[in-house]
Amino acid sequence: MEIDHFYAGLAGELEALTRDVPYLIANLANASALLWQRMEDINWAGFYLLQDGALVLGPFQGKPACIVIPLGKGVCGTAAALGQSQLVPDVHTFPGHIACDSASRSEVVVPLYAGNVLWGVLDIDSPTLGRFTREDQAGLEHFARTLEEVLGDLPIDKVGK
Repeated sequence: MEIDHFYAGLAGELEALTRDVPYLIANLANASALLWQRMEDINWAGFYLLQDGALVLGPFQGKPACIVIPLGKGVCGTAAALGQSQLVPDVHTFPGHIACDSASRSEVVVPLYAGNVLWGVLDIDSPTLGRFTREDQAGLEHFARTLEEVLGDLPIDKVGK
């Protein structure tokens, strides 16, 4: 799927913000702030980092969130366990959905890797049913791959240590 102009531009902005910055958490904080600033109709944008076999809250923008999500639980845990992005038009129909913010109605989650090793997920929520499309998913996957590329030399394997 071709990446639309918005997401190509977003990935370019991400690269400009993070290239040659040797601080993982700072880069993730700026990435979540960029998503928060540029995406419309969202109420949460951020990261969960794999630590001790569970996803632990990382940098984000939005209301306070769940701190630990077990692998295989909720949308984020499912994306991490399956190693596949999850596009959920109505989170209330997702089996085992974890409601950190009751206003969230739709969600997209993209797994993040260093090589073939999962280290976290990118999570975006919206208060609008069906907010995210396959094009959004592809664009956010492109954003995630860009992030993985610019973070490639950072000690991602030590995120949870």
